[in-house]
Amino acid sequence: MNNCQQILEQLQRDFPNAQSELNFNNPYELIVAVILSAQCTDKRVNQVTPKLFELAPTPQALADMPLDLLEDTIRSCGFYHNKAKHLKSMAADVVSKYGGQVPSNLADLQTLAGVGRKTANVVYAVAFGGQAIAVDTHVFRVANRLGIATATNVLDTEKQLMAVIPQDRWADSHHHILLHGRYVCKAQKPNCAGCSVSQWCRYFKEHND
Repeated sequence: MNNCQQILEQLQRDFPNAQSELNFNNPYELIVAVILSAQCTDKRVNQVTPKLFELAPTPQALADMPLDLLEDTIRSCGFYHNKAKHLKSMAADVVSKYGGQVPSNLADLQTLAGVGRKTANVVYAVAFGGQAIAVDTHVFRVANRLGIATATNVLDTEKQLMAVIPQDRWADSHHHILLHGRYVCKAQKPNCAGCSVSQWCRYFKEHND
């Protein structure tokens, strides 16, 4: 059994019910929440989205929503000017290209304005049950600290993780690694003393020799 497999099995034990911590009821609500979550906590997004979805319960309603009202509604999520533009453009694309339904495959998701590879991967995996590894800041940091990836950017990290993790575990492994980064292997002060996978971790070995 290689280190990657041992690490992932332990993280699965640590987070047996791992799933997205964003609140949503359908693919539309999830894609909006994921766009809002950029450089923002899921907790904050979950505080903002109930009001937003009351005002804009459909892609058409979001596309038609006055920009100033949208900006004011999402202001506390940060970067609200850009996020508002992305949200309106994405919603307009969903309406014009896909009949108001968020597409269910990666290729089509990535055609939506304001939707990058990470957002598409999250929506594909979480909303539609697809297998994908979304590399956010947590996954990028943790995978490279552990040594199961050795990359300088998110795309190469994603490719390396896809190569070492069985495809039927991509989506679950994304959540296990993300939650480990959110609650244990934090950016500024990683809790190495409380880490269940430190024995296989490259970062731990380098800093504790």
